[in-house]
Amino acid sequence: MRLVRQNEQNTKPDPRGDGERDGRVGRAGRGSARPGALTRSLVTALALTVATTALAGCGAEAEPTKPAASGRAGGAPGERAEQGEQAKQAKGAKEAKEAAEAAAARKRTIAAARLATAKRWGLAKAPLTAPPPPAVKPKITTRAGFEVEGHEDLPPVFTTIPTKDKVVFLTIDDGADKDPALIKMLEELDVPYTAFLSDYLVKEDYGYFRKMRDAGVTLNNHSLTHPYLPGLSYAQQKHQICGMQDVLQKQYGTRPTVFRPPYGNYNEDTLRAAKACGIAQVPLWNEEVFVDRWEYREYDKSLRPGDIVLTHFRGRKDWDGTMPDTIRRFLGLITDQGYAVAKLEDYL
Repeated sequence: MRLVRQNEQNTKPDPRGDGERDGRVGRAGRGSARPGALTRSLVTALALTVATTALAGCGAEAEPTKPAASGRAGGAPGERAEQGEQAKQAKGAKEAKEAAEAAAARKRTIAAARLATAKRWGLAKAPLTAPPPPAVKPKITTRAGFEVEGHEDLPPVFTTIPTKDKVVFLTIDDGADKDPALIKMLEELDVPYTAFLSDYLVKEDYGYFRKMRDAGVTLNNHSLTHPYLPGLSYAQQKHQICGMQDVLQKQYGTRPTVFRPPYGNYNEDTLRAAKACGIAQVPLWNEEVFVDRWEYREYDKSLRPGDIVLTHFRGRKDWDGTMPDTIRRFLGLITDQGYAVAKLEDYL
Protein backbone atom coordinates (compact mmCIF):
# COMPACT_ATOMS: atom_id res chain seq x y z
CA MET A 1 0.00 0.00 0.00
CA ARG A 2 1.36 3.36 -0.99
CA LEU A 3 1.86 5.65 1.98
CA VAL A 4 0.48 9.11 1.30
CA ARG A 5 2.26 11.94 3.20
CA GLN A 6 0.00 14.84 3.85
CA ASN A 7 1.24 18.29 2.57
CA GLU A 8 3.99 16.45 0.80
CA GLN A 9 4.10 19.19 -1.86
CA ASN A 10 5.16 21.82 0.73
CA THR A 11 7.84 19.84 2.39
CA LYS A 12 11.42 20.53 1.54
CA PRO A 13 14.36 18.30 2.38
CA ASP A 14 16.08 19.08 5.61
CA PRO A 15 19.64 20.21 4.96
CA ARG A 16 20.60 18.44 8.16
CA GLY A 17 19.38 15.15 6.77
CA ASP A 18 16.72 14.28 9.32
CA GLY A 19 13.94 14.23 6.71
CA GLU A 20 12.07 17.27 8.14
CA ARG A 21 12.99 21.03 8.61
CA ASP A 22 12.88 21.37 12.34
CA GLY A 23 9.30 20.35 12.28
CA ARG A 24 8.43 23.49 10.40
CA VAL A 25 6.25 23.82 7.36
CA GLY A 26 6.97 26.58 4.93
CA ARG A 27 8.02 29.71 6.83
CA ALA A 28 6.34 28.91 10.10
CA GLY A 29 7.54 30.99 12.95
CA ARG A 30 8.25 30.39 16.57
CA GLY A 31 4.80 29.04 17.27
CA SER A 32 5.14 26.21 14.80
CA ALA A 33 5.11 22.56 15.82
CA ARG A 34 8.01 21.06 17.63
CA PRO A 35 10.63 19.10 15.73
CA GLY A 36 9.42 15.53 14.92
CA ALA A 37 5.77 16.35 15.56
CA LEU A 38 4.87 16.06 11.88
CA THR A 39 6.58 12.69 11.65
CA ARG A 40 4.58 11.41 14.59
CA SER A 41 1.39 12.68 12.93
CA LEU A 42 2.20 10.80 9.76
CA VAL A 43 2.94 7.58 11.69
CA THR A 44 -0.32 7.98 13.57
CA ALA A 45 -2.24 8.49 10.30
CA LEU A 46 -0.57 5.46 8.82
CA ALA A 47 -1.48 3.36 11.85
CA LEU A 48 -5.09 4.52 11.63
CA THR A 49 -5.19 3.68 7.96
CA VAL A 50 -3.83 0.14 8.52
CA ALA A 51 -6.20 -0.43 11.44
CA THR A 52 -9.19 0.78 9.44
CA THR A 53 -8.29 -1.56 6.58
CA ALA A 54 -7.91 -4.51 8.97
CA LEU A 55 -11.22 -3.77 10.65
CA ALA A 56 -12.94 -3.53 7.30
CA GLY A 57 -11.50 -6.92 6.35
CA CYS A 58 -12.66 -8.49 9.62
CA GLY A 59 -16.12 -6.99 9.43
CA ALA A 60 -17.21 -9.14 6.45
CA GLU A 61 -16.90 -12.91 6.45
CA ALA A 62 -15.07 -14.31 3.50
CA GLU A 63 -17.12 -16.33 0.99
CA PRO A 64 -16.25 -20.03 1.33
CA THR A 65 -14.30 -21.25 -1.62
CA LYS A 66 -16.30 -23.75 -3.66
CA PRO A 67 -14.48 -26.58 -5.36
CA ALA A 68 -14.55 -26.34 -9.08
CA ALA A 69 -16.98 -28.77 -10.73
CA SER A 70 -15.28 -31.66 -12.43
CA GLY A 71 -16.60 -34.39 -14.69
CA ARG A 72 -14.34 -36.82 -12.81
CA ALA A 73 -15.85 -36.08 -9.39
CA GLY A 74 -17.45 -39.13 -7.72
CA GLY A 75 -20.71 -37.29 -7.26
CA ALA A 76 -21.12 -36.14 -10.85
CA PRO A 77 -24.45 -37.31 -12.37
CA GLY A 78 -22.79 -38.95 -15.37
CA GLU A 79 -20.40 -40.99 -13.25
CA ARG A 80 -23.11 -41.95 -10.76
CA ALA A 81 -25.21 -43.35 -13.64
CA GLU A 82 -22.23 -45.25 -15.02
CA GLN A 83 -21.40 -46.70 -11.63
CA GLY A 84 -25.04 -47.73 -11.15
CA GLU A 85 -25.11 -49.49 -14.51
CA GLN A 86 -21.87 -51.31 -13.71
CA ALA A 87 -23.27 -52.45 -10.38
CA LYS A 88 -26.47 -53.63 -12.10
CA GLN A 89 -24.49 -55.60 -14.69
CA ALA A 90 -22.32 -57.17 -12.00
CA LYS A 91 -25.41 -58.21 -10.05
CA GLY A 92 -27.03 -59.64 -13.19
CA ALA A 93 -23.89 -61.61 -14.05
CA LYS A 94 -23.74 -63.01 -10.53
CA GLU A 95 -27.40 -64.04 -10.60
CA ALA A 96 -26.98 -65.64 -14.03
CA LYS A 97 -23.98 -67.61 -12.80
CA GLU A 98 -25.86 -68.77 -9.71
CA ALA A 99 -28.86 -69.80 -11.84
CA ALA A 100 -26.61 -71.77 -14.22
CA GLU A 101 -24.91 -73.50 -11.31
CA ALA A 102 -28.29 -74.37 -9.77
CA ALA A 103 -29.56 -75.73 -13.10
CA ALA A 104 -26.42 -77.84 -13.51
CA ALA A 105 -26.84 -79.16 -9.98
CA ARG A 106 -30.48 -80.08 -10.68
CA LYS A 107 -29.43 -81.81 -13.89
CA ARG A 108 -26.81 -83.86 -12.04
CA THR A 109 -29.34 -84.78 -9.38
CA ILE A 110 -31.89 -85.92 -11.97
CA ALA A 111 -29.26 -87.91 -13.87
CA ALA A 112 -28.16 -89.62 -10.67
CA ALA A 113 -31.75 -90.47 -9.79
CA ARG A 114 -32.43 -91.86 -13.28
CA LEU A 115 -29.33 -94.02 -13.11
CA ALA A 116 -30.31 -95.32 -9.69
CA THR A 117 -33.78 -96.20 -11.01
CA ALA A 118 -32.30 -97.90 -14.07
CA LYS A 119 -29.99 -100.02 -11.92
CA ARG A 120 -32.92 -100.99 -9.72
CA TRP A 121 -34.61 -102.38 -12.84
CA GLY A 122 -31.49 -104.27 -13.91
CA LEU A 123 -30.19 -101.80 -16.51
CA ALA A 124 -26.55 -100.78 -16.76
CA LYS A 125 -27.42 -97.33 -18.13
CA ALA A 126 -30.31 -94.92 -17.73
CA PRO A 127 -32.49 -94.57 -20.85
CA LEU A 128 -31.70 -91.47 -22.88
CA THR A 129 -34.14 -88.57 -22.87
CA ALA A 130 -35.93 -87.88 -26.16
CA PRO A 131 -35.74 -84.39 -27.70
CA PRO A 132 -38.82 -82.15 -27.63
CA PRO A 133 -41.59 -83.16 -30.06
CA PRO A 134 -41.40 -81.54 -33.50
CA ALA A 135 -43.21 -78.21 -33.81
CA VAL A 136 -44.48 -79.33 -37.21
CA LYS A 137 -45.61 -82.94 -37.59
CA PRO A 138 -43.79 -84.85 -40.34
CA LYS A 139 -45.72 -85.75 -43.46
CA ILE A 140 -46.36 -89.47 -43.43
CA THR A 141 -47.10 -91.47 -46.58
CA THR A 142 -47.42 -95.15 -47.39
CA ARG A 143 -44.10 -96.97 -47.53
CA ALA A 144 -42.97 -98.01 -51.01
CA GLY A 145 -44.05 -101.58 -51.66
CA PHE A 146 -46.89 -101.40 -49.13
CA GLU A 147 -49.41 -99.68 -51.41
CA VAL A 148 -52.85 -100.93 -52.33
CA GLU A 149 -54.99 -99.70 -55.21
CA GLY A 150 -56.23 -96.20 -54.45
CA HIS A 151 -53.90 -95.90 -51.46
CA GLU A 152 -53.55 -92.11 -51.99
CA ASP A 153 -57.05 -91.66 -50.54
CA LEU A 154 -56.66 -94.23 -47.76
CA PRO A 155 -54.85 -94.18 -44.39
CA PRO A 156 -51.05 -94.46 -44.96
CA VAL A 157 -49.25 -97.66 -43.98
CA PHE A 158 -45.72 -97.10 -42.66
CA THR A 159 -42.94 -98.69 -40.61
CA THR A 160 -40.89 -95.61 -39.67
CA ILE A 161 -41.55 -91.96 -38.94
CA PRO A 162 -39.67 -89.50 -41.17
CA THR A 163 -37.42 -87.70 -38.68
CA LYS A 164 -33.76 -86.86 -38.14
CA ASP A 165 -34.20 -87.23 -34.37
CA LYS A 166 -32.31 -90.21 -33.02
CA VAL A 167 -35.44 -91.77 -31.57
CA VAL A 168 -37.43 -94.99 -31.87
CA PHE A 169 -41.03 -95.75 -30.85
CA LEU A 170 -42.07 -98.61 -28.56
CA THR A 171 -45.41 -100.27 -29.35
CA ILE A 172 -46.95 -103.27 -27.53
CA ASP A 173 -49.67 -105.45 -29.08
CA ASP A 174 -52.72 -107.51 -28.10
CA GLY A 175 -52.98 -107.58 -24.27
CA ALA A 176 -52.53 -111.21 -23.21
CA ASP A 177 -50.09 -110.72 -20.30
CA LYS A 178 -51.08 -108.17 -17.67
CA ASP A 179 -47.99 -107.77 -15.53
CA PRO A 180 -48.26 -104.83 -13.08
CA ALA A 181 -44.45 -104.63 -13.06
CA LEU A 182 -44.52 -103.55 -16.72
CA ILE A 183 -46.56 -100.43 -15.99
CA LYS A 184 -44.46 -99.61 -12.93
CA MET A 185 -41.15 -100.15 -14.73
CA LEU A 186 -41.94 -97.98 -17.76
CA GLU A 187 -43.50 -95.27 -15.60
CA GLU A 188 -40.52 -95.10 -13.22
CA LEU A 189 -38.06 -95.06 -16.12
CA ASP A 190 -40.18 -92.42 -17.87
CA VAL A 191 -40.29 -94.43 -21.10
CA PRO A 192 -43.28 -93.70 -23.39
CA TYR A 193 -45.06 -96.45 -25.31
CA THR A 194 -48.25 -97.09 -27.25
CA ALA A 195 -50.59 -100.08 -26.85
CA PHE A 196 -52.61 -101.75 -29.61
CA LEU A 197 -55.39 -103.76 -27.98
CA SER A 198 -57.63 -106.66 -29.02
CA ASP A 199 -60.85 -107.03 -27.05
CA TYR A 200 -60.81 -110.83 -26.75
CA LEU A 201 -57.70 -110.48 -24.55
CA VAL A 202 -58.18 -107.18 -22.71
CA LYS A 203 -61.76 -107.92 -21.63
CA GLU A 204 -60.32 -110.25 -18.99
CA ASP A 205 -59.15 -107.16 -17.13
CA TYR A 206 -60.17 -103.79 -18.56
CA GLY A 207 -58.96 -102.20 -15.34
CA TYR A 208 -55.33 -103.12 -16.02
CA PHE A 209 -55.30 -101.07 -19.22
CA ARG A 210 -57.24 -98.28 -17.53
CA LYS A 211 -54.25 -97.88 -15.19
CA MET A 212 -52.07 -97.74 -18.27
CA ARG A 213 -54.26 -95.04 -19.78
CA ASP A 214 -54.15 -93.07 -16.53
CA ALA A 215 -50.34 -93.19 -16.72
CA GLY A 216 -50.49 -91.38 -20.08
CA VAL A 217 -50.37 -94.35 -22.45
CA THR A 218 -52.39 -94.15 -25.67
CA LEU A 219 -54.63 -97.17 -26.24
CA ASN A 220 -55.15 -97.92 -29.94
CA ASN A 221 -57.15 -100.35 -32.07
CA HIS A 222 -55.93 -103.88 -32.89
CA SER A 223 -59.35 -105.42 -33.81
CA LEU A 224 -61.88 -107.32 -31.74
CA THR A 225 -60.62 -110.92 -32.08
CA HIS A 226 -57.25 -110.60 -33.89
CA PRO A 227 -58.22 -112.38 -37.15
CA TYR A 228 -56.43 -112.52 -40.48
CA LEU A 229 -58.30 -109.58 -41.96
CA PRO A 230 -57.62 -110.10 -45.70
CA GLY A 231 -59.52 -113.38 -45.42
CA LEU A 232 -62.70 -111.53 -44.38
CA SER A 233 -65.21 -109.54 -46.37
CA TYR A 234 -65.34 -105.77 -46.24
CA ALA A 235 -68.32 -105.88 -43.87
CA GLN A 236 -66.60 -108.36 -41.57
CA GLN A 237 -63.46 -106.28 -41.46
CA LYS A 238 -65.47 -103.17 -40.72
CA HIS A 239 -67.14 -105.00 -37.83
CA GLN A 240 -63.73 -105.98 -36.42
CA ILE A 241 -62.39 -102.43 -36.56
CA CYS A 242 -65.48 -100.36 -35.75
CA GLY A 243 -66.48 -102.85 -33.03
CA MET A 244 -63.14 -102.33 -31.29
CA GLN A 245 -63.61 -98.57 -31.60
CA ASP A 246 -66.87 -98.97 -29.67
CA VAL A 247 -65.12 -100.99 -26.93
CA LEU A 248 -62.35 -98.41 -26.55
CA GLN A 249 -64.91 -95.62 -26.38
CA LYS A 250 -66.96 -97.41 -23.73
CA GLN A 251 -64.06 -98.62 -21.56
CA TYR A 252 -61.55 -95.79 -21.96
CA GLY A 253 -63.46 -92.81 -23.31
CA THR A 254 -61.65 -92.47 -26.66
CA ARG A 255 -62.09 -93.47 -30.28
CA PRO A 256 -58.50 -93.66 -31.56
CA THR A 257 -57.44 -92.63 -35.05
CA VAL A 258 -54.60 -95.19 -35.20
CA PHE A 259 -55.06 -98.88 -36.09
CA ARG A 260 -52.67 -101.81 -36.52
CA PRO A 261 -53.96 -104.84 -38.42
CA PRO A 262 -53.27 -108.24 -36.75
CA TYR A 263 -50.05 -109.82 -38.00
CA GLY A 264 -49.50 -106.71 -40.10
CA ASN A 265 -51.74 -108.14 -42.85
CA TYR A 266 -54.23 -105.99 -44.75
CA ASN A 267 -55.75 -105.34 -48.15
CA GLU A 268 -57.66 -102.52 -49.81
CA ASP A 269 -60.87 -103.46 -47.97
CA THR A 270 -58.98 -103.30 -44.64
CA LEU A 271 -57.92 -99.71 -45.25
CA ARG A 272 -61.33 -98.70 -46.62
CA ALA A 273 -63.02 -100.18 -43.53
CA ALA A 274 -60.50 -98.53 -41.24
CA LYS A 275 -61.13 -95.14 -42.84
CA ALA A 276 -64.90 -95.63 -42.44
CA CYS A 277 -64.33 -96.30 -38.72
CA GLY A 278 -62.41 -93.04 -38.20
CA ILE A 279 -58.86 -94.37 -38.64
CA ALA A 280 -56.32 -91.95 -40.13
CA GLN A 281 -53.02 -93.87 -39.86
CA VAL A 282 -51.87 -97.50 -39.94
CA PRO A 283 -48.39 -97.96 -38.40
CA LEU A 284 -46.69 -101.33 -38.73
CA TRP A 285 -43.11 -101.85 -37.44
CA ASN A 286 -39.49 -102.05 -38.57
CA GLU A 287 -38.12 -104.19 -35.71
CA GLU A 288 -39.62 -106.67 -33.29
CA VAL A 289 -38.11 -107.45 -29.90
CA PHE A 290 -38.62 -110.68 -27.97
CA VAL A 291 -37.37 -111.66 -24.54
CA ASP A 292 -34.40 -113.48 -26.12
CA ARG A 293 -33.78 -111.79 -29.52
CA TRP A 294 -34.40 -108.98 -32.00
CA GLU A 295 -35.83 -109.35 -35.49
CA TYR A 296 -35.28 -106.75 -38.23
CA ARG A 297 -37.22 -105.89 -41.35
CA GLU A 298 -34.23 -104.24 -43.04
CA TYR A 299 -31.46 -106.31 -44.61
CA ASP A 300 -28.65 -104.63 -42.63
CA LYS A 301 -30.30 -105.41 -39.27
CA SER A 302 -29.75 -101.96 -37.79
CA LEU A 303 -31.83 -99.25 -36.17
CA ARG A 304 -32.76 -96.09 -38.02
CA PRO A 305 -34.09 -92.76 -36.71
CA GLY A 306 -37.87 -92.96 -36.46
CA ASP A 307 -38.13 -96.76 -36.44
CA ILE A 308 -41.24 -98.28 -34.91
CA VAL A 309 -40.44 -101.25 -32.64
CA LEU A 310 -43.00 -103.95 -31.86
CA THR A 311 -43.29 -106.28 -28.89
CA HIS A 312 -46.24 -108.11 -27.32
CA PHE A 313 -47.93 -108.42 -23.96
CA ARG A 314 -46.32 -111.78 -23.29
CA GLY A 315 -44.86 -113.28 -20.09
CA ARG A 316 -43.55 -116.60 -18.83
CA LYS A 317 -46.68 -118.39 -19.99
CA ASP A 318 -45.68 -117.80 -23.61
CA TRP A 319 -42.02 -116.74 -23.54
CA ASP A 320 -38.97 -117.64 -21.52
CA GLY A 321 -39.12 -114.49 -19.43
CA THR A 322 -41.25 -111.62 -18.20
CA MET A 323 -42.35 -108.35 -19.79
CA PRO A 324 -39.70 -106.42 -17.80
CA ASP A 325 -37.13 -108.88 -19.21
CA THR A 326 -38.20 -107.94 -22.74
CA ILE A 327 -38.07 -104.24 -21.94
CA ARG A 328 -34.56 -104.63 -20.51
CA ARG A 329 -33.40 -106.16 -23.79
CA PHE A 330 -35.09 -103.39 -25.76
CA LEU A 331 -33.70 -100.50 -23.67
CA GLY A 332 -30.23 -101.97 -23.39
CA LEU A 333 -29.79 -102.20 -27.17
CA ILE A 334 -31.20 -98.81 -28.14
CA THR A 335 -29.37 -96.95 -25.33
CA ASP A 336 -26.05 -98.50 -26.31
CA GLN A 337 -26.63 -97.25 -29.86
CA GLY A 338 -27.49 -93.72 -28.70
CA TYR A 339 -31.26 -93.83 -29.25
CA ALA A 340 -34.01 -92.51 -27.01
CA VAL A 341 -37.66 -93.59 -26.88
CA ALA A 342 -40.14 -90.97 -28.08
CA LYS A 343 -43.91 -90.97 -27.91
CA LEU A 344 -45.43 -92.09 -31.20
CA GLU A 345 -48.40 -89.74 -30.96
CA ASP A 346 -46.08 -86.71 -30.73
CA TYR A 347 -45.02 -87.39 -34.32
CA LEU A 348 -48.41 -88.32 -35.80
